[in-house]
Amino acid sequence: MGDSPLVSVVLPAYNEIENLEQTVLKVERALEKLERFEVIIVDDGSTDGTKERADRLQERTRVTAIHHPYNRGYGAALRSGFKHAQGRYLFMMDADGQFDPQEFWALWERRNEADAVLGYRLQRKDPWLRRANAFGWNQLNRVMFGLRVQDIDCAFKLLPKAFVQRAALCSDGATINVEMLVKFMRLGATWIEVGVHHYPRLHGQATGADPRVIVRAFRELIELKKVLADFTPVSEPIGPR
Repeated sequence: MGDSPLVSVVLPAYNEIENLEQTVLKVERALEKLERFEVIIVDDGSTDGTKERADRLQERTRVTAIHHPYNRGYGAALRSGFKHAQGRYLFMMDADGQFDPQEFWALWERRNEADAVLGYRLQRKDPWLRRANAFGWNQLNRVMFGLRVQDIDCAFKLLPKAFVQRAALCSDGATINVEMLVKFMRLGATWIEVGVHHYPRLHGQATGADPRVIVRAFRELIELKKVLADFTPVSEPIGPR
């Protein structure tokens, strides 16, 4: 692999101008002893100056900024980041400051125990309505797809790039984690779950509880069921392994 990154950190960001820089700096400090890593910021059509802040951060040697011309959705942002990633492993984390990047090491130390290491929030620091929605979402996906995961949508995951490539992800919105894990199951991938801490959002506005986002997620879930019925994995992964 030469000097190519071992880990690509993918940070989706939508209107996170107050959180983005601190998150990137914390990621760099947390992973500095790894040496071979890159940070990919995916600005998903932000309107608050996140785009310009991401471009400024791109002046740092490890950082790449990708921009969507309009808000395409969380899944689309992750897919863009995954597509540009050069690392053997993909570490996904939100840019909103609700996770501590130092806990990357809790996942990294267990990477040889399974194909993927999935974080789950030990005590979720979100409003009660969002927590209730998440509980219902987890139960629904357990019934529909047999997904037995404690925290499907936890945005703190260490993934093998080879499996992500073979999964040929297509979701643009909130169903991206469901699609990913169901396809991993069908590819025969294994995973373990590791508890991580979750912190209150200090700046900005979360969009996960927006009724429009919720309605879109249910529509996508119906479409996803059709997509998964015809799922054929990519035969060979592309790029570094």
